[in-house]
Amino acid sequence: MSIELVSLLYIIILSCLLSLIILGASLFLNKRNPELQKTSIYECGFDPFESSRVPFSVRFFLVGILFMIFDIEISFLYPWAASYGLIGLQGIILIIIFLIILTIGLIYEWALGGLEWE
Repeated sequence: MSIELVSLLYIIILSCLLSLIILGASLFLNKRNPELQKTSIYECGFDPFESSRVPFSVRFFLVGILFMIFDIEISFLYPWAASYGLIGLQGIILIIIFLIILTIGLIYEWALGGLEWE
């Protein structure tokens, strides 16, 4: 075995051992008598106004998905911007097509009123 593999194995064993020690200490030192105040429902310092089973509007989830799409777009654009000089004409054309598709999707969402919150 090489020295790198032995040291990696040593680090894995040490981290597992440390994790088990911390887990055991937290189980051993933990008090198991929860108070009523700690287990009560908490909503911004007030008692809850209504049931927690009230459904959210579907628009809430659609707007959330829209924001996720544009966050993922940024994660695709960053590597392109970092390697702009290395990708050549084909990479530039592909990223332009990608941005056009996203722009068409944004215009479609805007035209259907998906960005308006009522």
